[in-house]
Amino acid sequence: MDRAGAAGNETRLSVHLLYPSYDEEMLARLAAKLHPGIHLTSGPELPQPASYDILIAGRPQREQLVASPNLHTLIVPWAGLPESTQRLMLEFPNITVHNLHHNALPVAEHTIALLLAAAKFIVPMDRSLRAHDWTPRYGASPSVLLHGKQALILGYGAIGRQVAELCCGLGMGVTAIRRNASRPPTDSQPGIGVAPPEALHRLLPKTNTLLICLPHTPETTGLIGAAELALLPPRAVLVNIGRGSIVDEAALYHALRDGTLHAAGLDVWYNYPADEEARAHTPPSAYPFHTLDNVVMSPHRASGSDETEALRTSHLAQLLNAAAK
Repeated sequence: MDRAGAAGNETRLSVHLLYPSYDEEMLARLAAKLHPGIHLTSGPELPQPASYDILIAGRPQREQLVASPNLHTLIVPWAGLPESTQRLMLEFPNITVHNLHHNALPVAEHTIALLLAAAKFIVPMDRSLRAHDWTPRYGASPSVLLHGKQALILGYGAIGRQVAELCCGLGMGVTAIRRNASRPPTDSQPGIGVAPPEALHRLLPKTNTLLICLPHTPETTGLIGAAELALLPPRAVLVNIGRGSIVDEAALYHALRDGTLHAAGLDVWYNYPADEEARAHTPPSAYPFHTLDNVVMSPHRASGSDETEALRTSHLAQLLNAAAK
């Protein structure tokens, strides 16, 4: 499919969109937001001749990268970089790689939803009352008060900053761990502490809620294991919306089962469906997290909302317009 920018005939930048698979309406919205000098094509088939400067694809194939001699930029239209894409792009050092962070708000809201549901034990109480069982009302409450407690956010990127702001709104003290702690983001909210990765073990004993917003990299794999979980104080709550591999699978299960960790909200996992048929019967872990009442389970849907695709379109247009200018 071939589209021009909002107006004008001069083409300065050629863009091919492989993903997302926009329908006609969404493509029209995207084209209307683009700089006049941008020429946009879309679809699974590459334009002929292939002369695009920018390719939009999450998992491009080698032939799509070499097809255009003009290609200088790959845009992955979500946060994070798939491992297959990372390995492939190492072979193309002259092609720059960019992400979109359109999902920061939906993911941050989902993070807080998981935090509140886990800290307040909403799911098991809902399950009991659906069975007409009121006994949880009359027993000791497992609910954790969050106001005045300390949140530690691992990862202070676009999502982490939104999560930090929402935690402040709950009356929590907030510290974020950032790789480059000496240069906090310009949009960082006042009052939020920023610490380097080496401060992790020092901060964990004072952390009541651990919120993981990190990408999966060799440095973050297994970052939180049994030793780190043991450093958390009693009644601590963990939320992971980064990647499952950041938290050791066995250590997390046993800490929750044994009560070392009070509760957790998990949107990212250790085992995913291999194909469409497997989507209805694939356990997310080798361990039975589903048997634990102190876990809120979410199927890696934190970025989903009724406005996610509209946000993606706006952020994609902003990035392409910046490139055109």
